Amino acid sequence: MTGRLEGRGRGWLRHVWDKATTADDWSSSGTPHPWWDRQSTAPMCSFPRFDLNETSYVLPVLADLTPAWREAYTRITDELISRYTSFWAAVDWLTLIGPDPNVDRYPPEWLGLAPAHLRGRYPLPGWTGNGLEPWGLQPDPIGADGNLFFRGFFNLLLSVYRSISGDEKWERPFEVTGYQDRPFSWTHSRITELMESQFQSQPQGPHCENTKIWPYCVSAAGLGLKLYDNVSGGTRHECFGQWLEYAKQHYMRVGRSGDLDWFALYYDPVQEAMCAVPGPSSAISALVVTPYLMPQDPDFTTQLYELALRSLGWSDPKKPVLQLLGDPRGLGIALFIANELGDEDTIARLRAVAERDFEPRFFGPDGDSFGWWFGFGEEYPRGQPGALLALSEIGTRGSWRAAFEPHPDDRFTEPTLEGVDYPTLGIAQARNDRAEQTLIVETYAATSADRGRPTTVRVAQLADPARVTVTCDGQDFTRWRQLDIGRIELDVEVANHVYRIHTGQVDAVPPPADDPTRATAKQPVRPPQSTPIMPPLPGARAHCC
Repeated sequence: MTGRLEGRGRGWLRHVWDKATTADDWSSSGTPHPWWDRQSTAPMCSFPRFDLNETSYVLPVLADLTPAWREAYTRITDELISRYTSFWAAVDWLTLIGPDPNVDRYPPEWLGLAPAHLRGRYPLPGWTGNGLEPWGLQPDPIGADGNLFFRGFFNLLLSVYRSISGDEKWERPFEVTGYQDRPFSWTHSRITELMESQFQSQPQGPHCENTKIWPYCVSAAGLGLKLYDNVSGGTRHECFGQWLEYAKQHYMRVGRSGDLDWFALYYDPVQEAMCAVPGPSSAISALVVTPYLMPQDPDFTTQLYELALRSLGWSDPKKPVLQLLGDPRGLGIALFIANELGDEDTIARLRAVAERDFEPRFFGPDGDSFGWWFGFGEEYPRGQPGALLALSEIGTRGSWRAAFEPHPDDRFTEPTLEGVDYPTLGIAQARNDRAEQTLIVETYAATSADRGRPTTVRVAQLADPARVTVTCDGQDFTRWRQLDIGRIELDVEVANHVYRIHTGQVDAVPPPADDPTRATAKQPVRPPQSTPIMPPLPGARAHCC
């Protein structure tokens, strides 16, 4: 992927940086900062960890956009992960215990999220039900039989970190907060081993809330395994293909006319009930899995996207684009996938609605940040749907799929920009042109108030700094010096400039022996025991919600 970070993308990155690096308290005695989205897509996703997940999605795309500068994206992802190990990330699993006492008092607008024959006596999505039989209370939010929508998205976030940074930090044991603040020790590889074991023992897929299996969450879990395999050389993702074939047979139906009849919101194997929202709204259930399935099975995902848009009428220029359910998530995802596929006609139709209805604007003291308010009248931009829209602003055709493929370039050992004082100085481009043996760096003022002030940046992993020459905006640039073996430092200003650092090298420099990006031998691990939910149910009947 080539290109540069521009306009809204710069503003979104600035906002995400501020969210991630501003300290707040996610412990059981604290409360997350109010800009972490706890409102969107209630009751299923109205927990702040979904903002952590979705905030991270743009980061591997950005890392491909500026492959020779990734330190800001690494820092952001690390801050997201640190919050994900805390109480508030797993607040639903740790506090919504046993049967829901309000099972017969749900608001009417939520009742469509339960199979019709179970309404009034069935816990709706969002009630995790930790402690329900046959599993009982499971205090570890990762090691539980259920809670895939915690564990699967966490693994995706961990995999994003490693793919961006090359650092195996989270392969070292770390603690995750469990029930009554009890700590549980995990590593990234142990989480993936547990997930593989659960996929293999449960053909319908692991469950999230006791007892619901969500194609949405299972698809995200699969994507995390795929990315983990990319960076580890493993084969964990193979189990996902078996589930996807099962899902194609049991979790959707295409009618004789070739249109989408229904797509499962979730399946409950205990109740032997499929919940599929009736009518065109079922297409939203299909759309929400497409970001996760696209890098795993692009052909099937493209067909699913086309079926969903045809059902909603969003691909028909003769029909108005009508948003269903009062939730911007579906349209934001459709715009993202249209952008990924290069579906220009649909991009134009959906973007017109987003520009009109989603309240995009720059904000902050100098207007350096950017987000979407969606007309909710809130103090801060909405994180979850905004993160999905950011992908259609920053990504280009195929960039999402490319971010989840093994990278042929050795970005961790090529000449790399480091020590950038972000968010004072922004980086719009940072890439190595091997043919020219040159590192190309474009800067801008990420903080407008600091425009023109002096700062420094470093270039590391140079084979021979004595051979380096530098130009700035086409003119010879001499304000640089060699620091030590393999590194130089440049005196720059906070402004729009293009630097060309001619390195004279084609091959990457091997990392030193103590470099954290050097691969280490995998350690054998034993995952917690997992109990299958139920045997697979052939052809379970779909109960429309």
